[in-house]
Amino acid sequence: MTYVVVGAGPSGVIASESLRKSDPDGEIILIGDEPEPPYSRMALPYFMVGNIEDNGTHLRKTKNHFESLNIKYVQDRVSSVSPKDHTIALASGGTQAYSKLLIATGSSPVKPPIEGLDLPGVHHCWTLADARNIIKLAYNGAHVVLVGAGFIGCIILEALVKRGVNLTVVEADDRMVPRMMNQKAGGMIKSWCETKGVPVLASTRVTKLEKNVDNKDTLNVDLDNGKQIPAHLVVIAAGVKSNTAFLEGSGIEVKEGIVVDKYLKTTVDDIYAAGDCAQGPDIAGGWSVHAIQPTCADHGQLVGKNMAGAQIPYKGSLVMNVLDTLGLISVSYGAWEGKGDGVEVLDEENYRYMRLEFEDDKLIGALSLGRTEHVGVLRGLIQTGVALGEWKEKLKADPQLIMEAYVATKYV
Repeated sequence: MTYVVVGAGPSGVIASESLRKSDPDGEIILIGDEPEPPYSRMALPYFMVGNIEDNGTHLRKTKNHFESLNIKYVQDRVSSVSPKDHTIALASGGTQAYSKLLIATGSSPVKPPIEGLDLPGVHHCWTLADARNIIKLAYNGAHVVLVGAGFIGCIILEALVKRGVNLTVVEADDRMVPRMMNQKAGGMIKSWCETKGVPVLASTRVTKLEKNVDNKDTLNVDLDNGKQIPAHLVVIAAGVKSNTAFLEGSGIEVKEGIVVDKYLKTTVDDIYAAGDCAQGPDIAGGWSVHAIQPTCADHGQLVGKNMAGAQIPYKGSLVMNVLDTLGLISVSYGAWEGKGDGVEVLDEENYRYMRLEFEDDKLIGALSLGRTEHVGVLRGLIQTGVALGEWKEKLKADPQLIMEAYVATKYV
């Protein structure tokens, strides 16, 4: 049996290890397309501020880890998949046969339609190479423009501020982290950043990047409000998309991501998908791409077992994000946008906010800002789908009774 795992991020690495536990004798080939050992993108901000060396980003730090598990690690890119022949084509030439194939190719940065995006001094922050380039330009006192204030953008924001740059954030939406926070909470995060000396230009778009003819070391960032900002560095964080283009013509169904069933199997026999590129079950009963590391890890553990012959259904992932923006903690879980049955409590002066969303007598989503207590309780109530009974009305009267509700319903 030959297992081929395409993608050496968390899903691919964990799936390879799970496969080895499930099948001690099968051939396992792990393919990654970067000139680095497998690493975590979530560790890049720590590398950027100097808290760790580049090897500190590596997913497995033990020397010869993959060799010790008899997992062959190949640095190459897959250009196409041929299910009929059970082969994949490699960018370096040739093919690789498989008995079972896992696609865990993750996602890549969205390139917004901005003229000048290819100029020197403009970088995404997605790879170790990107981070190294940013470090060279994000020196103390440098003028930096960050395009995008979503989840990834805010993580980059934190690292850039710690490097001592003069940072300006440009966000097309009317608030920060719009896919994680509602208008009220996202607006509060914006206000918080501004009190920390970071201007955030919401409802603003970059229209063009161009060289500064008077200063070759800087760029001019043109905005749709007619203003222009000089910058030594422009960092693009405009979202991500699943890496699935190489599957064209394979017969594998792709929507928002690769469509998988409850066993993480694709629409084609012997081919599975996991992680950021997979559109899999969520706990709300839908099918979603959840591009977060906990989902990647869960997918990897399960899919390795299923590829080796198990039939274990995936219980579904939970939309969740926990973010630290210059010391302000924000959390979103589940269907936080709600269905019209919600309650909130606000202390705007102290940057504290909570919103709970209900469906029938179940908690289906929550937002929290400036509150680190009981975030695990919120997750537990949403993920288990426990019936709140009388505690629904108690929570609607006072959302801060969340711990009491958890204790009261835990053993029901």
